[in-house]
Amino acid sequence: MSEKIAVVTDSTCDIPDAMVEEYNVHVVPLRILYQNEEYLDKVEISPEDVYTRLKDEVPTTSLPRPQDVSELLERLKTEGFTHVLIIHLSAGLSGTGQMLRNMAEEMQGVEVKVMDSKSISMGLGIQVLEAAKAVRDGLPFAKVCQAAETARDNSTVHFVLATLEYLKRGGRIGKVAGTLGQMLNVKPIIFVNREGIYETAAKVRGRRQSIDRLIQVAKERLESPGVVAVCHGAAEREMEEIVEALQGLNNVRELMVAHVSPVIGVHTGPGTIGIMVHTTE
Repeated sequence: MSEKIAVVTDSTCDIPDAMVEEYNVHVVPLRILYQNEEYLDKVEISPEDVYTRLKDEVPTTSLPRPQDVSELLERLKTEGFTHVLIIHLSAGLSGTGQMLRNMAEEMQGVEVKVMDSKSISMGLGIQVLEAAKAVRDGLPFAKVCQAAETARDNSTVHFVLATLEYLKRGGRIGKVAGTLGQMLNVKPIIFVNREGIYETAAKVRGRRQSIDRLIQVAKERLESPGVVAVCHGAAEREMEEIVEALQGLNNVRELMVAHVSPVIGVHTGPGTIGIMVHTTE
């Protein structure tokens, strides 16, 4: 019996919409909760909406609705999919993965594998895209899963923030130092470590130096050929600067630009800029 494989992820993957459609990726939205309102991430609210409202209210974020997950899995089954690979944002940053695992265990008649990306944004996105490309190329389910795992092992995400306020407020500070750095205008270069939590890679003084160091870190990673994604939240000028600095490098095989999802924006605030590098050789 031939395999029909679906790739599912969550809305923090930050894959541009055109690529989601091109590679037939199925995306389950997380939720943004205000005191009197609830929105589906990227479906009913944009990052700009979140940033505009921050001065009045900082929302919280929540897992996808179980109903949305169950309806998606049932629809995939009805459409004849025999295998489903679900890749989610780091379990070290969210309970989304555990919820998806619980839902997958209830699924009958379809083989479902749930994989922890141990990353976020395009660090998650690149794993999803590599799996989806393997599906497009007609590879068997085991090879599709392996493609995602290889991307996980060979990719990194580094980012800088305008302020650590939102990361601290949301309890996602991980191993990143907080208050002292804010007082001294020290800007940490943050990365997602192998356990899938935030950690400081370096500390520099001021915004200008933080962008320069971020570019330097990316260039060091690009001593080998790789795919690059530059992601930002209300930091378009810096994004354009980073793209200009990286796009001409010999080892850049592909360069993508993406906006961070509203859910990520809640926890990082405006002025977020990050670089994902996936080495391919």
